Amino acid sequence: MARKKKSSIDIRDGFHVVVMGEMEIWDGADLSLLRETLARLVETEKRKAIGVDLTFVKYIPSGFFGMLYDYTDRGVSVRLYSPQAHIANMLWFREFFEPIDGEAFSLVVKAQTGHSARSAMAAGKAPWSDFDNAPAEFSAAEETTVSAAH
Repeated sequence: MARKKKSSIDIRDGFHVVVMGEMEIWDGADLSLLRETLARLVETEKRKAIGVDLTFVKYIPSGFFGMLYDYTDRGVSVRLYSPQAHIANMLWFREFFEPIDGEAFSLVVKAQTGHSARSAMAAGKAPWSDFDNAPAEFSAAEETTVSAAH
């Protein structure tokens, strides 16, 4: 029998914080539940300060940070609480979250850095490509290898 996934909401320093329980690894269903809960808080209840408790989380799906950034673009303050060290060391986390105190981190919109995936995409190139450092010419063997790889 499948377990019913539940979340609760705490209020911390005026932020409505979604607590996903003791789930360590979020799957698509967990992210969907979180998305629905945050949407209800922001769109229906008109909350301007939201957060997510990450105490037990060991893995976050890729869409999580983008979803939070979209709320910040809409004028909502976003905080993450009690992330484990490997979550706090993720590039996206380090680049866009600033510590508030020992347990809370605030999502901040700041000038994009050269490391930012958003700034690279806005400039029209994928963040993982670096054509400025590509060799000017390929040999015939290199072209065949590159073509075969695609």
